[in-house]
Amino acid sequence: MAKILIATYSRSGRTREVAQEIKQLVPNADMYEIEVKSGTFDRDMYKTDEIATAQIKNNQYPELINEIPNIDQYDLVLVGSPVWRGAPATPVHTFLEKIQNYSGKVASFYTDVGMANGYESTFKQWAGNLNVLPGHEGANNLVTWIQELNIN
Repeated sequence: MAKILIATYSRSGRTREVAQEIKQLVPNADMYEIEVKSGTFDRDMYKTDEIATAQIKNNQYPELINEIPNIDQYDLVLVGSPVWRGAPATPVHTFLEKIQNYSGKVASFYTDVGMANGYESTFKQWAGNLNVLPGHEGANNLVTWIQELNIN
């Protein structure tokens, strides 16, 4: 059975809920919370959008405050993120940047309020040389996605 890490950034808690649903489907998976310093983003999503847009424009992504586990022990890393302006949340960029030497597979799951235009292409771009599998939007059909990833 594949060893799996579910790494999640969740601002409102919605993406974390999807991560918990995935954990129920893949109970042997480990969980990792992608976290940034308190105050990095605003409680107001519009202000957070401005902050994230500036981070991307200036190529100054937020630092993570918790140590990433030894990534090489995993066969697959599932990366959860909300959609911000059609892209992953900027802390996910930092996470992906820090695991660039990882030789396993990576797949993203994501939650959004509107449309996820460009999310997966931006995720692949940020993933660089990582081996990216198809992602999944929302909480519907998680069982099918897990089966398609062939991880059980």
